[in-house]
Amino acid sequence: MKKVRLNIMALSHSVTQSHNYAVVLGEEDGKRRLPIVIGGFEAQAIAVALENMTPNRPLTHDLFKNTLDAYEIEIKEVVINNLLDGIFYAQLICEQNGNVIQIDARTSDAISMAVRYGCPIYTFEFIMENAGVILDEEEEEKKPTIGSKSKRSAIENMSLSGLEKLLEESLEKEDYERAAQLRDLINSKKTSDS
Repeated sequence: MKKVRLNIMALSHSVTQSHNYAVVLGEEDGKRRLPIVIGGFEAQAIAVALENMTPNRPLTHDLFKNTLDAYEIEIKEVVINNLLDGIFYAQLICEQNGNVIQIDARTSDAISMAVRYGCPIYTFEFIMENAGVILDEEEEEKKPTIGSKSKRSAIENMSLSGLEKLLEESLEKEDYERAAQLRDLINSKKTSDS
C-alpha cells in the first residue's frame, strides 16, 4: 500500500469534544487534513516536544526515548496504519543494528515520539479517504490568512481582542490550522506588549 506523508499542522482544543484536544495532520503534497482527537496529557506531550521545551523532569515520552537511545534503537518513522470504529491505530517503525522492529502504539504517543525523533509520519490512502477532510479552496481564498502577503499586515495590525475573536471563530469552524496561526500571533503580541 502506498503511504501518504503527513505533517503536524495544528494542535488545539477540540470543539467537538470538551476537555480534549485535536492534533491536525496535513497531507504533505495535498490539501487534505487528518484531525485526530487526543487527551490533554497527550496534547501536552506533543506540545512540549514541538516547542522544544525541557521540563524539569523527563516526561514519559522522554523517558521512553532515553531508554530506546540507551539500547541503540532508533524510530525511523511512524505509521498511522488503521482506523476501526473511529479509533486510529499506529506503529513505531524502529531499527536496531540493521533489524527493523514494529511496535504498536496509541496514535497520540506515536506522534509524540515522531516529534522527539524528528522522523516522518505516514498513513495510508484508505485512512485519508475515510477520515480526511479536504479544505475548500474558495473558503481558503476568502478568509484572510496570516501567510497571505496581501492580508498579513491587516491581520498583524488588528487589536488583541480582534485577533482573539478571529481565533474563537476559527475554533468554532474547526479550522485548526488557521487557529494555530492566530494563536501564535496572539502570543507574540502579548510577549511584545509586556
